[in-house]
Amino acid sequence: MEIRKSAEDYLEAMLMMKERHGYIRSIDVAEQLGVTKPSVSYATKQLRENGYITMDHANFIVLTDAGMDIAQRIYNRHKVLTDFFIRLGVSEENAREDACKVEHDLSEETFGALCRHIEGM
Repeated sequence: MEIRKSAEDYLEAMLMMKERHGYIRSIDVAEQLGVTKPSVSYATKQLRENGYITMDHANFIVLTDAGMDIAQRIYNRHKVLTDFFIRLGVSEENAREDACKVEHDLSEETFGALCRHIEGM
């Protein structure tokens, strides 16, 4: 199943919130992504309908197994690409921004080859 870049961004941000705070609130996701609360409400509705998240009894967002798989894959790509770009001499800020742009579109084959190259460095 193909998932849209925006959904991947939301799931990745949610995973980052979970790691940072131990919980996921819509307001934190909005702040992380620089979007409005209504945008997060719309996105969470779509993610919930597609089985990527649920809401717990306190209205915190919970990633389902499917949502967690996607979030971890994208977040891992982001970290690997950021590190690689920094090693190339790119500033940390630009490395993070560029990793965000590339992480969604890079094929599994190319990402795998990049990982093997990094391991050999």
